[in-house]
Amino acid sequence: MADETLPKSERLCGATAVADLFEHGKGVTEGCFRCKYLVRADDGPSRLVVSVPKRHFKRAVKRNLLKRRIRESYRRQKDLLGAGVDVLFIYTLREVLPYETIYADMTAALTAIASASASTRGADMSDTE
Repeated sequence: MADETLPKSERLCGATAVADLFEHGKGVTEGCFRCKYLVRADDGPSRLVVSVPKRHFKRAVKRNLLKRRIRESYRRQKDLLGAGVDVLFIYTLREVLPYETIYADMTAALTAIASASASTRGADMSDTE
């Protein structure tokens, strides 16, 4: 069984790293998520940022509930993504979805990002040859 933890090294933090993700990252929309991802040159662990807009959920209790559900669904299936990818998940809906729906949308988002990042890495490899 794979390691299903989410240590500090797998959380994207720091203003420059997040700004770089926004500036150079590519976008994907799947289910309740709008995602930005950036393939890094190194093969370190993939890193994650979760955002639930205050505009949609005024109460911090609901925002924190959604962030916990998103992080947990990512943690359980982060192997779909691979290594060396920074990802931002933005929750776009105005209602709180049950965990099962968030999990299914996370599966679709991670699969889409993995296939897109694999094609990006393939293009980078052919440029170096």
